[in-house]
This record gives sequence, C-alpha cells and structure tokens, in this order.
Amino acid sequence: MGERSAAPGGPPDGRLPRHVAIIMDGNGRWARSRGLPRLAGHRAGTTALKRTIEACIELGIPYLTIYAFSTENWKRPAHEVRGLMFLLEEVIDRQLDELVEGGVRIRHVGWLEQVPNHVQRAIGRAVERSAGGDRLTLCLAFNYGGRAEIVRAVQAIVREGLPPEAIDEALIDQHLQTRGIPDPDLIIRTSGEMRLSNFLLWQAAYAEIYSTPTLWPDFDREALLAALASYAKRDRRFGEVDGGPSAGGRLTPAASPGRG
Repeated sequence: MGERSAAPGGPPDGRLPRHVAIIMDGNGRWARSRGLPRLAGHRAGTTALKRTIEACIELGIPYLTIYAFSTENWKRPAHEVRGLMFLLEEVIDRQLDELVEGGVRIRHVGWLEQVPNHVQRAIGRAVERSAGGDRLTLCLAFNYGGRAEIVRAVQAIVREGLPPEAIDEALIDQHLQTRGIPDPDLIIRTSGEMRLSNFLLWQAAYAEIYSTPTLWPDFDREALLAALASYAKRDRRFGEVDGGPSAGGRLTPAASPGRG
C-alpha cells in the first residue's frame, strides 16, 4: 500500500498520518486573556473541535483521538468539572446528528465509573448511533489516563491466569482501551506545552510529536495543515538506520507499528 494523497490544500508532498491524536490545551488561558470564565474557553474549544473534525474528513484522515478529560482532571475545581460534564452532554446532543450524517464513528476511550449518569447515557447514545460511520473514527478519550490503562490491562491479563511467557506486546495491545485502533502517527499539543500528560503512553511509542503555541480555541484548519506539513517532513525509521529496510524512502503510515 502506497502513501495516501492529501486533499487539495493538504501537505505539499501528500503524506498524511493515518491517526492524529490531539492534546487540546489552552482553553483556560484563552478565556483568561479575554476576561472570561474558564468554562467559556472550554465552550470555545468545542468550535475548534468541530473545525478539526471537518478538516480530517476533508483531508481523508481516518482516525482522530482527542484528549477531552483526563483521570487527573477530577482534581480541578468542582464547578469546572461539573460544567465540563454538562458541556460534553450538550455538545453530543447538539452535534450528534451532523456527525452521524458525516460518517463519523464515535468511540469512547476511558472509563465511566466516576462519570455522572447523564454523561454516561450521552456517550452511550453517541457510540451506538454512530456505529456505522465509515469516514472518520473519532476516539473520545474521556476520563482516560495512560498509566491507568496499562495497569488495568496487566490486571486483566493476570485475572485470565496466563503464564508470564504468554505475555507479549500483542497481548497487552488486545487489553488496551484502544484495541483495534492503529497507534497514532502524529500527536499534536496546543498552547506550546511539551508534555504527553499521561496520554496514550503505550500507543505513542513511535508517534511524531508536534507542539504549537496556538491555544486550542484558536486551532483551525490552517493550524492543522501546519502540523501535517511538519509531519510530512519527518523521517520515520522505527528503529532502523540509514541503509536498512526503509532506505530509499520513508515508511508509509500503513507500515508503521500499530493495531487494526
């Protein structure tokens, strides 16, 4: 399988990641700079997400994962957490029809034990109604943490009673929240930060990382194209050296380590 071509206006050489993951950072700073409450920044961020989803569909990127709420975000002020929960439900109710019509399949990555019942129901509706989407798989990392994901995967394997020698990377992959989804090729973090912040720690082993000073509510198609253009210039050897099997050209997304 060769490299996929970008839509008009995409990266110059047409190389596209198969899976883009985004750490959506900067909502609070965006709001503070405008004298607004933090929740106003989160609300503005939903518009940026809509733009990004539309751009991924247009460009032909089949997987998009967004870091919407981490297991550490429960430490935030109670009123902000409560507002985020209602905002997610509102966004799902308002945009689900459009997402379904656009061929978006929503998949939840994370755990629902702590999440309020009304949000659990909203996520369940989104996953169920969008199951037939075939243009973009949107992975909603909500109440998700990379370390907790690995711990839970190991616990599940131990409960199955498998001998140590049976445990390999493929087995752990099968017990992760992201099973069946290819590893991210490109992880974008907005607001200029340079941390993964407990996001897709296992899956990010060979991901290209791109940081932009743009705050998430200001992220748009042009900002995404800049990230994709940077990705297109990367030389992804996956541990090989010059003159190895990948010599003579970059590895394509289909050749990268991953699942699915």
